[in-house]
Amino acid sequence: MGDNTPRYKRVLIKISGEALAGDKHFGLDFDIIKNVCSVIKKCVDAGVEIGLVVGGGNFWRGLKDGNGKMERTRADYMGMMATVMNCLAVADVMEQLDIPVRVQTALTIKEVAEPYTKPRAVKHLREGKVVVFGCGTGSPYFSTDTAAVLRAVEIEAEAILLAKNVDGVYSADPKKDPDAVKYDEISYEQVLANHLTVMDSTATSLAMDNDMPLVLFALEDPENIYRVIMGEKIGTIVD
Repeated sequence: MGDNTPRYKRVLIKISGEALAGDKHFGLDFDIIKNVCSVIKKCVDAGVEIGLVVGGGNFWRGLKDGNGKMERTRADYMGMMATVMNCLAVADVMEQLDIPVRVQTALTIKEVAEPYTKPRAVKHLREGKVVVFGCGTGSPYFSTDTAAVLRAVEIEAEAILLAKNVDGVYSADPKKDPDAVKYDEISYEQVLANHLTVMDSTATSLAMDNDMPLVLFALEDPENIYRVIMGEKIGTIVD
């Protein structure tokens, strides 16, 4: 494979809301967002079609923040609203970098974004636009990881790129267990059987049932997004 030939033609990138907050752990760090968007621009310029799902944990985590204090469904909808703030911020930075972008939301908020439909999303992707998907799946009790898998399957992405604050999948928590081993490749069956931290079990099962491969890697260096897309072996492949 040549140096300038992307391994993937169409991908779904999932970035946590916490990653967009950086060291502040709340709100938005626009330096980080700009760094991520600059790398995405390199990928778009290389001819890669990109969908993006952003979490909302830098503003609100439905289950955690609402636990015991709010009705779960309402807390989850608040989490969906948090993702929209992130989507708009990311889209704005992309436009500053001259990246064509569209925001689509699973809940109808037509004043700020298009309602999500697969045909329109795919049309945008084919035209070279980045599509940023907000509001998760649009239903409570589902995480934005599950939304990332769902959108990846719907838009027929070749892989999910899961950008995390850890550089791969380990046999145990590497911060707690010095003997934890990092996997270069692992099956979804092993992830579920060993209760490994990749995504929640709903998202993991959905990816496994639909044969959707996933690459988990560290977002600490946003260039890793480009490296994975170009075929470098970084992080862990789950399939």
